[in-house]
Amino acid sequence: MNKKTVKDVELNGKKVLVRVDFNVPMKDGKITNDNRIVAALPTIKYILENGGRAILFSHLGKIKSEEDKASKSLRPAAERLAELLGQDVKFIPETRGAELEAAIAELKDGEVLMFENTRFEDLDGKKESKNDPELGKYWASLGDIFVNDAFGTAHRAHASNVGISANLEAVAGFLLEKEIEFIGGAVDAPQRPMVAILGGAKVSDKIGVIENLLDKADKVLVGGGMMFTFLKAQGKNIGKSLCEEDKLELAKALLEKGGDKLVLPIDTVAAKEFSNDTEFRVVSVDALADDEMGLDVGPATVELFSNVLKDAKTVVWNGPMGVFEMSNFAKGTIGVCEAIANLEGAITIIGGGDSAAAAMQLGYADKFSHISTGGGASLEYLEGKELPGVASLSDKCCGCGCK
Repeated sequence: MNKKTVKDVELNGKKVLVRVDFNVPMKDGKITNDNRIVAALPTIKYILENGGRAILFSHLGKIKSEEDKASKSLRPAAERLAELLGQDVKFIPETRGAELEAAIAELKDGEVLMFENTRFEDLDGKKESKNDPELGKYWASLGDIFVNDAFGTAHRAHASNVGISANLEAVAGFLLEKEIEFIGGAVDAPQRPMVAILGGAKVSDKIGVIENLLDKADKVLVGGGMMFTFLKAQGKNIGKSLCEEDKLELAKALLEKGGDKLVLPIDTVAAKEFSNDTEFRVVSVDALADDEMGLDVGPATVELFSNVLKDAKTVVWNGPMGVFEMSNFAKGTIGVCEAIANLEGAITIIGGGDSAAAAMQLGYADKFSHISTGGGASLEYLEGKELPGVASLSDKCCGCGCK
């Protein structure tokens, strides 16, 4: 990566603005999964250990009304961070103003402050989400250096990343650096064979990813609800299964482009109702009845995919193989997860989202080389797009003595 990182700048005595991704799941004011907070700890600790004054901020959910503010405060995240760091984290329930400025002025080396949900600014003309230049300039004025460690928002040009970067030296935190190295490495210079596994409901969500990976990967395995659009494009009867009729011609074109590189399921778990309590059966993809829908890949497909994976040196997985939230239709996702997790000597990457949740629930998180913290950003990076939050970071010296 040719962008500066937190190791390339002097931190001692500096007010260090840190864009973290603390967009964590909450229920009744309690955090239900703190993985994103834990993932930010290496960068935060490094700043503190090197004498920096850490000023943290993040978004949390979407703010559409004043009522949303009560349930979308970052205070619980600040409290959890304090527990993980073992030190006080001063929380300021404002996104700008005298109280915030005074608290930052009083901050000492090695101390941490967090201010309120950046999307509170969206109630007044979506100033955060639309990258209001004055807001970016104001936030930049609060610090000496900007560290972006929020890969989950790197695909969006917001005031809290691109806006600040336009006004202040901007460098990558360790998490952002790791995301770019793993995902970028897998796409641009993979160890081969490279296998991509794509699931989820819709082809339309993954068109660019499939097209890009057909050029990059040795095999692209397709599961999840979107498999039925491809199967119908092959002329198969898919019954009541999910299908994007307006994407059939595209699916045909991708099948033609991919040839034997694009691997589709050979069996499915079929049911007549979209319910975990309904009767179901395993059936060939050539034998679905008109009143049935496929809700998971079957065991023969898991075996097929496992055989393709066994020699892989790089694996990228994004999207479940079936309706993972229903236990009777989760076996395909579990089987694929286990097959990837048990590979030896391979770089294995999960592109966030439901596949990441599956790996964590099954206890396989530690067996993957990297689990991305940003589903949308991962997809756009796999698609080959430039991420604004990365592009806006300061470049490293090219070696000619430049700064």
